[in-house]
Amino acid sequence: QVQVAESGGGLVQAGGSLRLSCTVSGLTFDAYSMGWFRQAPGKEREGVSCISWGGRRTYYSDSVKGRFTISGDNAKNTLFLEMNRLKPEDTAMYYCAAHKVRGAWSCREPDFATWGQGTQVTVSS
Repeated sequence: QVQVAESGGGLVQAGGSLRLSCTVSGLTFDAYSMGWFRQAPGKEREGVSCISWGGRRTYYSDSVKGRFTISGDNAKNTLFLEMNRLKPEDTAMYYCAAHKVRGAWSCREPDFATWGQGTQVTVSS
């Protein structure tokens, strides 16, 4: 059974940094694309950043490009999201997810499954 668990969220002032982690079990971590998604109150869940199996490709939404960095540690089956220069509009519940298809690449939410419980990120102005 595939499971993911996010951690690392919290309350931070604008301009600050956080590092989110996502531990994955039950699948061959480096054979699946992984992604970070977020959902703010009253809004739909959106893709923030994804990394392909093997780490060769990455995607960042325009709103986080240049501020966030996605990475993975295959030995620890862990996905990270380094978030710098945080803004109040980054406030949301952040979710980690694994792609449904082994070896496939995309960063579209419908293509992902096995969602974690999320970790809350709150950025104060």
